[in-house]
Amino acid sequence: MKRLRKGARRPPAARHLSQRPSVDAILAERSLIVAVLIASGVPQRDRADVEQGIVLGAWRSVERGMYRPDPADEPRKALRRWLWGIAWRKTGHYLGSAYVRRTVLNAQPLGLLREPAGPTLEGQLQAREVLEALADLPDWQREILMAVDQPESLVAYARSRGMHPGTAASRLRIAREALCLRLRRWRR
Repeated sequence: MKRLRKGARRPPAARHLSQRPSVDAILAERSLIVAVLIASGVPQRDRADVEQGIVLGAWRSVERGMYRPDPADEPRKALRRWLWGIAWRKTGHYLGSAYVRRTVLNAQPLGLLREPAGPTLEGQLQAREVLEALADLPDWQREILMAVDQPESLVAYARSRGMHPGTAASRLRIAREALCLRLRRWRR
C-alpha cells in the first residue's frame, strides 16, 4: 500500500512523463467530444463553440505538459479517456454558467433588432391598474383628474365650471389622494 501525504485522502496522482500528442490526434477524436456534448444536453446551436473550447483547452493542456498517460495503456484509449474528462468538465462549466442559465433567445440577429412598438407589458399592466382605480372613483374626482391632462389651465377649468380656482385645486388634491390610496391597496 502506498503511503499518503499528510492530510491527503488518496494516494498522489500517477507520476508519468508528459507526452505531446499532435493536434491531428486530438481532432481525430472529435466524435467522442460531440458525443459527450450530446449526452450532457448541450443545445445544438452551442455545440460547435463548446467543442472548439474543448479542443483548444486540450491543446493548451498538452502544451503545458499536463497530458501524462500511463505507458502501459494503449495510446489511443489513454487519449480518449483524457479527452473525455476534459470534455465532461468543460461541458459542466458551460451548462452551469449564468450566461447559459439566463439566456433569452431572440429570432432577430443582434444589430437588426428593432425597438418594440408601443408600451411594454409591465407598462400595460400598470396602465390597466390605474384605469381600474380611476373607474372606481366618484365622477367629480375622475373629471378633475382628467382635466389635468387638458391643454387649458386649472384656473380656466374652474372658471368654465363656475367654481373658485382654490376649490378646483382642493378637489384635485383630494382626487389624487383617493387615487393613490386605491392603487396602494391593490398593490399590496
